[in-house]
Amino acid sequence: MRFSIAVAVIVALTAWPSAPGMTTEPTHHTSQGFRNNYPTGWIRGSFWKWQWERWRKGLPPALPTAWHAATVTPDVAWLKNNRSERAITWVGHATFLLQVGGLNVLTDPHFTERASPFGFVGPKRLVPPLPALKDLPHIDAVVVSHNHYDHLDEGSVRHLAAQAGGSPRFFVPLGLKAWFAGKGIHDVVELDWWQSAAHEGVTFTLAPVQHWSARSPWDRNKTLWGGWRVERSDFSFFFCGDTGYSADFADIQHRLGPVDIAAIPIGAYEPRWFMQVMHVNPEEAVKIHRDLGAAHSIAMHWGTFVLTDEPIDEPPHKLATALRAADIPHERFRLMKHGETWRLE
Repeated sequence: MRFSIAVAVIVALTAWPSAPGMTTEPTHHTSQGFRNNYPTGWIRGSFWKWQWERWRKGLPPALPTAWHAATVTPDVAWLKNNRSERAITWVGHATFLLQVGGLNVLTDPHFTERASPFGFVGPKRLVPPLPALKDLPHIDAVVVSHNHYDHLDEGSVRHLAAQAGGSPRFFVPLGLKAWFAGKGIHDVVELDWWQSAAHEGVTFTLAPVQHWSARSPWDRNKTLWGGWRVERSDFSFFFCGDTGYSADFADIQHRLGPVDIAAIPIGAYEPRWFMQVMHVNPEEAVKIHRDLGAAHSIAMHWGTFVLTDEPIDEPPHKLATALRAADIPHERFRLMKHGETWRLE
C-alpha cells in the first residue's frame, strides 16, 4: 500500500495541474505564480478521482506482449564529428539532439532510469536513451520547457554541466535559474514568454504553451513553462515541450511565422476528462502541426515511459488516423525510432 501511494504521488508531480492564481491582471504573471494565456477549468480532487478509476479498472494497461520499441543504433562517430550538416536525433521521450548552425542543442534532457525524484520508484524507462549520455557530442546549448521530472532531470543536467570542454548554456523559463544555481550550474539564460536570446548565431525564443509546473506539492506554477523556437536565418525548429491544445499555437505562427520542423507530443493523453487540459492527443497534435504552419513535424512524448492510461502502442495508430482525416501525408508528420537521426540536408 505504501509503495502504491508513493507511485501515485510521483505521477501527480508529472501529471496533476493546479488551479492557476487568477487575478484581474491581463498577463500570465499573477501574485501566486504563473497562469496560461487561455485558462481552462479544472476539477478539484480530479487526480484522486483518476487514481480511483485506475485502481477500479486495473490500469495502467499492461504492455502489449507483441510490442517492442523500434530503435536504431546511433552513428555516434558521425554525431560527434558533425558540425556542418543539419540533423535531428530522437533520444527518447522529449529529448532531441538538434544539430544546426554548428551547434549541438538538446531539448529537455532525460537520460536516467526513472522520471521521478527517487531512484527506486516512479515511471521507469522502457527504452534506453539513444545515444547514451557518454556517447553524446559536446553539447553547446540545452532548452528546458518546464520543471516536471520527465522533462527536467537533475542527474542529466548535472552530467551535462560537467562535460569535458565546459557546460552548455541552459535556456530556461522564468523562475528556473535559481533551481540551476542551487545545483552549482550558472551558465543559464532565463526568459519570459516571447523573449529571445542568441547564442553563437542561433536564436532561442520562449513561447507560450498550455501547461503548468511543479516539482513538489508546494511550488505549483511558481516557475514558468513554454515551448522553444530555435532558429537561424535559414532554418527554424519549434519544440512544444508538454502542452494541452490551445490558441497559443496559432498565436505563435502569427507572431513568429511558420516553422520548418516542429516536435509535437502525441502521448500521455488518457483519460481525456483529466488529461485534456495539459496533454494533447494525436488528433490535437495534428491541429498544432497546422496551427504552427509546420512544413514537417516529429512525434515525441510517447513510447519511452508509461505515464497515463492509453496503451503504449496506441498513439502512432491514432496519429495515422488523424493524418488521414486531415489529408496530411504521413511523411509530413514523422514517427522516428528511438536513436534515429534525420539528416535534414
